[in-house]
Amino acid sequence: MTQAQATTSLDDDRLRVTRWVFDPGATTGAHRHEFDYIVVPISGGLFRVTNADGTQTERSQVAGVPYAGTAGTEHDLLNATDATVSFVEIELKH
Repeated sequence: MTQAQATTSLDDDRLRVTRWVFDPGATTGAHRHEFDYIVVPISGGLFRVTNADGTQTERSQVAGVPYAGTAGTEHDLLNATDATVSFVEIELKH
């Protein structure tokens, strides 16, 4: 399994902005979000989400349609498509 590529473009006392790029089958690795966050998909795609308790769900992303997540979320994301997909994650520091 390959690792998704993360590039942080802004990290100050208020925000952290990171672009994530996932080749087919790439994963973030298990992680815990320390801040509330907003995801803005650059390309559409399908992710397999493995939660901390081992349950799995699928999340479909539509290019340009943002969604929000909460601090404390623990999961791993895997690109379940045959194409490279990407999104921008904006973390809201408190």
